[in-house]
Amino acid sequence: MQRAISYTNFGHPRSLIEERPARPPIIGRIRPGIKILTKAAKANPEAVKIHDAMLALGESFEAIGNEIERKTKLRNALVPKNTGWFTCRGSDFTNPATADEILQKYGENRGDGLKLWRFPVVFAFDDWMANLPNQLKAWSARGLQYFSEYGADGKRYCKMYAAPEVDQRAQRAKRLFGGRTIILRQDDAIPDGVCDPHHCPQYQERKCNLSANFIFAIVDIRGLGLIELPTNSIYVLQKAYAAMQTVALARGGRLAGLQFWISKEAVEITRIGEDGVPMRQEQMLTMLDADIDMGALLDGADQMAPALDVASQAVALLEGTNATMPATSAPPASSLADIATMPLASEIASTVAQVSTAEPIPFEVDPDDRESVLADLAARLAMAKGQDKMDLLIFARIEYGQGWTRRPKDVDSMIGRMKVALADPMTFREQVRARVREASASV
Repeated sequence: MQRAISYTNFGHPRSLIEERPARPPIIGRIRPGIKILTKAAKANPEAVKIHDAMLALGESFEAIGNEIERKTKLRNALVPKNTGWFTCRGSDFTNPATADEILQKYGENRGDGLKLWRFPVVFAFDDWMANLPNQLKAWSARGLQYFSEYGADGKRYCKMYAAPEVDQRAQRAKRLFGGRTIILRQDDAIPDGVCDPHHCPQYQERKCNLSANFIFAIVDIRGLGLIELPTNSIYVLQKAYAAMQTVALARGGRLAGLQFWISKEAVEITRIGEDGVPMRQEQMLTMLDADIDMGALLDGADQMAPALDVASQAVALLEGTNATMPATSAPPASSLADIATMPLASEIASTVAQVSTAEPIPFEVDPDDRESVLADLAARLAMAKGQDKMDLLIFARIEYGQGWTRRPKDVDSMIGRMKVALADPMTFREQVRARVREASASV
């Protein structure tokens, strides 16, 4: 499985690039539908000719629209149309061959040619917002006019780019360094800068709308970057959020590395008509799903508490303490979900215990010092906390089998491997994570 993309935090910027927010590289875009000619454009023979010719060549809808406008002076000649499949075209990718590869691998011919109906994806981040960034945006002829952002106080604010300062001496706009300055919108409609769609003229005129993008990698598709899939449906956003939150709860907050499926589904939604009367309407919505047996997960909930008590002893082993977590203590959420969902979880819980000194042990390890040695090595390898700690325990279970903590010989062997790993801790951590991912791939 693919590992989450992360950006190292050095605490302070060291270059011009690091002064700006890090963004994942995007190598292409899959669209949730198509664009078709408007009624006025269909009545123009030249516009129809341009559209059909460029569409056959695989040109992007933006390029087709721009060419129609350039030659016929028709603006906005194309309008979006929802479909049951996704549009995957070479013109939307930095490497056009990537689109062909996706279609060949995951496309289906249901009687009208090869189309992308359903495909597997892997998210790169554990934060759902990083996988599905969204905000309200209002566009004008000059570009992005207004956009929403949440402040530290939890309020949603309407923001805009400040007009550049004019250099009075040079009689031109001052050069900008580090990007355009972002300020709060403050005018008669939004005097306090708080985003309020009910009183926003742009929102009421349908000029300001939800803008969101799924950002993911497609399984077995190569490329140095991620792919995005846009949506402006609040229903899609809500359903995707619910799916991600469910998986995150089941996996201790982790979303990265698990295979999801993206497809289309006909869903009946309620919308308010121009007359204010609610009406039911069927729409094809982008849906997010994952192959997780939630029933098996819930069935094991009753047995989870005793497993956690025993698992806490394994954590204590790495922390260098003999104390066992009391039954009334609440374990970390990540530990709970990992033990509940990993295929090896029940075996880990049944085998983890304090190290026994009843068996003979090699002379190089002090029988009374095993716990402190393990704790010290785990700390020096940066694997004494959080998910890294649990990964290390699971790795040991995979390598040495059931009941490894009751076999001093295996414990000593694990200590030896950790000592060797001190020469290259980063490589060891990656090896541990890779081994755990391999074991959990069936989840």
